Amino acid sequence: MRVNTNMSSIAALLVATSSRAVTAFSSRSVGPARALTARHMSTGPMPYDEEKMPIYALGMNIGMQISQQTDFKNLLEDDEMEILLAGFTDVVKGENTADPMEVLQKFGPAVNNLLRERMEGIMDKVKRDGDEYVTGFLDCNDEAKKTDSGLVYYEMKAGDGASPVVEDEVEVHYHGTLTDGTVFDSSVDRGATIKFKLGQVIKGWQEGLAMMKEGGKATLVIPPELAYGDAGSGGAVPPGATLKFEVELFKVNP
Repeated sequence: MRVNTNMSSIAALLVATSSRAVTAFSSRSVGPARALTARHMSTGPMPYDEEKMPIYALGMNIGMQISQQTDFKNLLEDDEMEILLAGFTDVVKGENTADPMEVLQKFGPAVNNLLRERMEGIMDKVKRDGDEYVTGFLDCNDEAKKTDSGLVYYEMKAGDGASPVVEDEVEVHYHGTLTDGTVFDSSVDRGATIKFKLGQVIKGWQEGLAMMKEGGKATLVIPPELAYGDAGSGGAVPPGATLKFEVELFKVNP
């Protein structure tokens, strides 16, 4: 769960048609995750020897930074990905046959249109999946309630202590997943609780934790309007995503 930390996200890919610089990714403040954890990958033999691995690591670092800003894996087909990598390689190696600025000025609007249309299509599907998930969750959990804001609250364990307000500091454990079950952030997996001011996190957390008491545990299903909205959160939370959190409230500090 991020506590008002700035991280890059693709709010827009702007391709200028002026004679100078062309592409810019915007940044915005997102919450609530404190540290969006990387998805676990199995370890295996390294693809190169020890001498060459630093160079491979440099390439991975560049790829990670790009992937955290734009989900090209889902935006492009395999053959389109090859073309993208060819353009990248040509410029890096200085083997491009056309002037990059001229190419960007000529095809910049088409780049914008392509990415916008595909991102909107993906986001629309993500939102539909979220709506269906909420409906299914309510059908399967009779005691779950949906508030006027759209938050779904399901008490798993009743608490007997204080309920927090936005000015309070809280200590919690949480486990956050997308509607397909993908874990995108989890203090439980990290093995350490987290403390934060309730007013510093997303609206779904503010509303949901205010319904809890110390010692309680609940599931929060948070629609995008109360979470990361159409911007998403880096490469971990897609634009328009509905999120599910299991939250255990340990302590409220006024």
